[in-house]
Amino acid sequence: MKKDFSKDSTKIISVDECAIKEKLNEVVRDTVEETLNMLLDREAEMLCNAKKYERKKDRRDRRAGYYQRSLEAKAGKVKLNVPKLRTLRFESAIIERYRRRESSVEEALIEMYRDMSRILCL
Repeated sequence: MKKDFSKDSTKIISVDECAIKEKLNEVVRDTVEETLNMLLDREAEMLCNAKKYERKKDRRDRRAGYYQRSLEAKAGKVKLNVPKLRTLRFESAIIERYRRRESSVEEALIEMYRDMSRILCL
């Protein structure tokens, strides 16, 4: 006895849109955090004129660790590792000193991931 599946109206695949959005926000938040921390690290390298642990004669300063700071983004709270230097004052060109909310970098990353997800769903 054969069953006629063409008349069966049950769904074979279901998509949990909330879970997809939540995962997308998590990926965006992690990417924003990683990108900003990398950029802060590069700024410190430029100020010191040397990479972390690099020995150079024309080195201007040395690292003195970092302090953590949070930045509120649309995808959630991002933890930044702001470098400290021994003698020079580290001021980031990426994020203003007392700014606690940033959206421009994050919005560009969100759009990029949305475009990628649309392409993958096609």
